Amino acid sequence: MADLFVCLTFDHDNTSGSISRNMVTPTMISRGDFGIPAVARILRLLNQERIETTWFIPGHTIDSYPSCVAAVHAAGHEIGNHGWTHRVPSTLGAEGEEQELVRGNESIIRLTGRAPRGYRSPAWDLSPHSIDLLLKHGFVYDTSMMGHDYLPYQARNGDVITLLEPLKFGADTALVEMPISWSLDDFPHFEYSRSDAGILPGNMNARLVIENFINEFRYMKKHYDWGVLTYTFHPHVIGRGHRMLMLEHMIATLRAEGARFVTMETAVDEYRRKFPHGLSLRP
Repeated sequence: MADLFVCLTFDHDNTSGSISRNMVTPTMISRGDFGIPAVARILRLLNQERIETTWFIPGHTIDSYPSCVAAVHAAGHEIGNHGWTHRVPSTLGAEGEEQELVRGNESIIRLTGRAPRGYRSPAWDLSPHSIDLLLKHGFVYDTSMMGHDYLPYQARNGDVITLLEPLKFGADTALVEMPISWSLDDFPHFEYSRSDAGILPGNMNARLVIENFINEFRYMKKHYDWGVLTYTFHPHVIGRGHRMLMLEHMIATLRAEGARFVTMETAVDEYRRKFPHGLSLRP
């Protein structure tokens, strides 16, 4: 029998993403505040379905919305580091990036009593310093890269990249990479926004988007006897009523198709049992 795992993950950003881009009008802040009722809806659904999930929560959200994040922790879900602000690590320099990791960890420890095992980069853009910093601070896994869709692998460090020479691949590290994809993230599909960078149209048909999400699992089921598929949701995005109905539909369909819903740390443990020497993403 195939072992096909699904990780439902939630980036509990609330207002942190807007504030990091200096979009701080009352209306923009209220869009993040929608995370409050959305989290309650999501937790109710997950409790009904008896599914444990992983939430990546910026320290800004933990410290600004304490009762909201306390409900996530009380429900038994894993909580991972998502920085303190929602600033992109590749823009901060090594010292600034480390400060974000440390402050984010401090907020999580105050909430949960233990350091997180996993990290997800805001906007999924690691820096050349990220792997070293994650290893230095005891992280077991990262989930910010896109080198596979169904198989975790060992994160590389020290690639040498120049325009006019072949890429020189760095060494594999002890850090497990749990790959993700923008195609399986609700934000670019659904969230309408305007900024100096342009317009993100969003507002896609929820049924069509979720059908794409489901078909990703069906492809894994058809071609793999072991794998992990990670979906990324944002409470203030997926929490709208018509999208919640589609999330319910997705969960029911994947369960009927044989999916095993697990937290990311559980998926990492399963990966280590299946591949005790790790998998390498090197040619």
